[in-house]
Amino acid sequence: MPLKHSLRTAMVAAVALSLPAIAGTADFEPGEDLPGGRTTTSDQGRNAFSYPAANLSVDRQTPFFIGNSFFKKNWVEAPASTTGRDGLGPHFIARSCAGCHILDGRGAPPPAPDGINTAQPVGLLFRLSIPATAERPAGKDGVVPEPSYGSQFNNAAVTGITAEGAVEIRYTEQPGQFADGTPYSLRRPSYRLHDLAYGPMHPETQVSPRVAPAVIGLGLLEAVPEAGLLAAAARQAEEGLGISGRPNRVWDAGKQDWAVGRFGWKANVATVRHQTAGAFHGDIGITSTLFPHEECMPAQTDCLERQQREAEWRRGRGEPEVDIDDRTLDRTVFYTTTLAVPARPDARDPQVLAGKRLFHEANCASCHTPRHVTGDLPGYPELSNQTIYPYTDLLLHDMGEGLADSRPDFDADGREWRTPPLWGIGRVKTVNGHTFFLHDGRARNLMEAILWHGGEAEAAKSRVLGFSQAERDALIRFLESL
Repeated sequence: MPLKHSLRTAMVAAVALSLPAIAGTADFEPGEDLPGGRTTTSDQGRNAFSYPAANLSVDRQTPFFIGNSFFKKNWVEAPASTTGRDGLGPHFIARSCAGCHILDGRGAPPPAPDGINTAQPVGLLFRLSIPATAERPAGKDGVVPEPSYGSQFNNAAVTGITAEGAVEIRYTEQPGQFADGTPYSLRRPSYRLHDLAYGPMHPETQVSPRVAPAVIGLGLLEAVPEAGLLAAAARQAEEGLGISGRPNRVWDAGKQDWAVGRFGWKANVATVRHQTAGAFHGDIGITSTLFPHEECMPAQTDCLERQQREAEWRRGRGEPEVDIDDRTLDRTVFYTTTLAVPARPDARDPQVLAGKRLFHEANCASCHTPRHVTGDLPGYPELSNQTIYPYTDLLLHDMGEGLADSRPDFDADGREWRTPPLWGIGRVKTVNGHTFFLHDGRARNLMEAILWHGGEAEAAKSRVLGFSQAERDALIRFLESL
């Protein structure tokens, strides 16, 4: 037997012997090592999130790579010689989609070595709104924008425009311990928006931090039939275990209709097309036919004047008044829709299977539903009728006061968050060089992310707190294999 193989066999046996408290292991399910079905790619390196669906034909890869260029290249101020890429701002948080989704992966808050951070975030944005009332309903926006700063706080701006302000993040440590006495500490963030350029914010302003998630597998998630999501909500209610997921009903700008939300931390977006165009608009200041107007609020006179001048420039050159034409937007949407999910090479590992069993025993799988079968997604035969393993139900769940942002978004209340997909979560460190998780990146590793769970997930967290060290190691090993 080759030395390398014998060492591997010995290591596997040692792992199995180190888990006496775990009553057996879960079985490997054929196909779960290919979480994206036939779209799954094999790369496990730094570019693991950047491949097209493996079953995408050569001809179909052409729009993928064109869309990739618009996703990753920086936009510039208008007017410019690069007319196909001008229109940045006036306010923005990044110059490209990849500025937040580096290598198509996950953003992170800025470093805070002393518990305080004053560097301006890029992959972490801040949603703004004020409470809806009968006189000011949320309507198709899902929220009521803050009157002076709009629905998103932008800490960068083009030449001659004032950035909306700056962000300060402070962390305080919250100590705790597992049942076996092992200590841990969680860091709780607090945020201050300061140096406000357009006056004070409304006294009832609601602020929600949101880290840029990885953008793999989005088309597959859109292809999951709505009936399957509603069935998952019904199943959870029938189980009577305190889990009560529900869909968010949101307005889709592309379809011009109401639909079930699937994307965003609050499931506030229904389709990849809306998500892509909305990110262009909110994060980079790029207008499109879906979002044709910059969000220049009445107090932002410099922004309004700039918007008017840019419209005049475009009319004078005979160009459309939006920054990105439908063809370019379509190519970018094709790219974000067909980004593939990497394979799971360690899915059969004994410790991984032990962790999988614990994951199910703690009832984590009730919300992080492992398996779905996609339906027919028009225009994307490669993504249709695939058995996938995203580990999400795409539903809203009450996650407790500890994670609450106190900001409603369509039907989601201030304590509810969409169950995030877990596929690719073990590749974030390789792709993006960090292990910051949850909606605002407060968790410094996967175990801290688990320990922040509350509300409907309180019982699952309590089970994990009672695990032995070997069981905790197996659970994390399983998550890192996804």
